[in-house]
Amino acid sequence: MNDRGTAGRIVDVARRILVEEGAGAVSMRRVGDAVGITAMAIYRHYPNRDALLRAVADRSASDLATMWTERAASGDWEERASAALDDFLDFALGNPHLYRFLVLESWAGARRFPEDFRDGQGPPFSVVTALVEEGMSTGRLRADDPLEVAMVITSSTQGLVQQYLSGRMGMDEPDFRGLCHRSMWRIVHGLVRNNGS
Repeated sequence: MNDRGTAGRIVDVARRILVEEGAGAVSMRRVGDAVGITAMAIYRHYPNRDALLRAVADRSASDLATMWTERAASGDWEERASAALDDFLDFALGNPHLYRFLVLESWAGARRFPEDFRDGQGPPFSVVTALVEEGMSTGRLRADDPLEVAMVITSSTQGLVQQYLSGRMGMDEPDFRGLCHRSMWRIVHGLVRNNGS
């Protein structure tokens, strides 16, 4: 197998371990054993564990953005915004370890707002930013900084998800999802363009 194929298998295995057990469970030795190579052989592809975890993050973010873009391609603006939220909740609640790693944990190379989110560098976030830009260009939303508005909208939901995953929300998942939708629309309605603004 060529080096590119091996590098991809290494990322696949590291991601599987992370999804199932969290980032702390990902070690070069464990990944190497699962791939069928020595831990030292991994260093030919990734110079250290941080680089491997960054590759997992990049692949995961790219995959999520592709999936969310495809699913949210039809319907009016409100339907696509709701679909994007559903996609986010499916991901966060269905993959809590990966969600925590990508969104909540501090790790080497993690994207930082705002510099690493401009020009599509944060692929899933770019889906929300594109919806915000469309809302502004069509007059649905007030003109503003699309990146900052996208951060305001997503941060509310991320905070709710963090509370839910830590067991601090006394509701079942369907009720929690309803709360997330209502909260998002409360924020969006505050951004709606009024005749006098």
